[in-house]
Amino acid sequence: MKELDEIKKHLQKEAAFADASRIVSFDQSTVCPEDAVEEKNEIIATLEQQAFLLRRDEGFLRNVRKVYEQKETLDEWDRAMVEQLYRNDLMERNISEERAYEYSLIEKKAFVDWVQAKEASDFSLFRESLSKVIEINRERSAMRVVAPEETWIKETYDRLLDRYERGMNVETIDPCFAECAERLSALLSRIKNSKKKIRIDFLSRHVSVDAQRKVTEYIMELQGFDPKKGTYSTSEHAYTERLSPHDIRITTHIYPDCFLSNLYTVLHETGHALFDQRQPEKNNEYFLYDGKTFGMHESVSRFYENIVGRSEAFLNALYPKLKELMPEALSDVSPRELYEAANLVQPSLIRVEADEVTYAFHIIIRYELEKQIFAGMLTVDALPAAWNDLYEKYLGVRPDNDRDGVLQDVHWSSDFGYFPAYLLGNFYNAMYVGRMKQEIDFDGALAAGDLTAVNDWMTKNVFEKADRLSPEAWLFALTGRSVTADDFMTYLEEKYGALYQL
Repeated sequence: MKELDEIKKHLQKEAAFADASRIVSFDQSTVCPEDAVEEKNEIIATLEQQAFLLRRDEGFLRNVRKVYEQKETLDEWDRAMVEQLYRNDLMERNISEERAYEYSLIEKKAFVDWVQAKEASDFSLFRESLSKVIEINRERSAMRVVAPEETWIKETYDRLLDRYERGMNVETIDPCFAECAERLSALLSRIKNSKKKIRIDFLSRHVSVDAQRKVTEYIMELQGFDPKKGTYSTSEHAYTERLSPHDIRITTHIYPDCFLSNLYTVLHETGHALFDQRQPEKNNEYFLYDGKTFGMHESVSRFYENIVGRSEAFLNALYPKLKELMPEALSDVSPRELYEAANLVQPSLIRVEADEVTYAFHIIIRYELEKQIFAGMLTVDALPAAWNDLYEKYLGVRPDNDRDGVLQDVHWSSDFGYFPAYLLGNFYNAMYVGRMKQEIDFDGALAAGDLTAVNDWMTKNVFEKADRLSPEAWLFALTGRSVTADDFMTYLEEKYGALYQL
């Protein structure tokens, strides 16, 4: 008990610096004046360095390793906390203070360079920083200590995958993604040959920023977002951030000529926020709020965005309020036309704007590129062309500029191994929705526009133990099965088969 008490006191100090770093970073990407953006990098790096030093404190780590050796004697909460800390120890054990600080500066510089390169649509402005980010990811992976029981880690890219989706590796993902790609190609081909015509002329109608902010606030309230524990802002790349245990922020990006973009961004990001807001309060006592993986998180955000948000029942329930808030866009549009337009399948260049069917290809493309990079098969200079070639191969479209191509995502300014979590999240939620439908009136809840029962089921079954279980154990507890692409593909084939009268 003495060591456990000391561990928790130490974690409280570390959390203060980590939270402060996230607050400054959120400011940097939302409301920070343009000329002050880069100077924030030094502040963030300094705060992250202090958090790193506390995590690497010898006395603290001695306590963690000692308690870990006795983990079988601990209760569920203490054991989960210590296992998470020990895992972090393995990842950072060989990284020096100086190198950790350098990593932070490289990543912050890369973010600034990425923003400038994207604005200018010029990959050359990001090339040097990207090369450094790839190198530090390779270096960090090589220094990661692999425990004897971590048998799934077999190559460099496995180490990157495991950082975001513990227990996941290429051997598991490859067959899932291959099945997904094969069945998607067949489905997309049938959709392209369908005679079904979907009206889309109204999708580009101008909707003011003010009106879309009202839509944002309405959707967040409808989803059950707690305004006492968070708020929203706008940023170049939408995301969700836990600034502290009771402060969960989301951002969106509002396009006046594309109102559906904001609608589905908010549904997605509020899904992430609900996962954090509705975690057990006891998680905060044991510092377990970072245990849930990115695939778990994406399963939730994409559940609210797509399975709920793009369903005909839910859109019918939303329709009257949306028409009230955006009359200029929907004055002559029927609920059915809105549903069909929201589910239009059309191969495109931009991942975050992709439809449900083609979205998976955007992830498969990034996964293939990342594997090639870390296998030494693809250079930074060759990356833009390789990106364009894969878009032409899988989606039949080819970027004619860097902004819509290799520069469209912020992720590579710091991380690799994250993208597969998006598609794994789709696999996960398609699997557990089957059980949800057996236990609550899911379709009735969507038709009523009342997500109370849905949120309560998600809280009890999906959210409750996510921070204390591995993805494999969590998914098995939910479904009794290991990850598969089959449920997701069956869902797409049935939904879009009906929509496109295949």
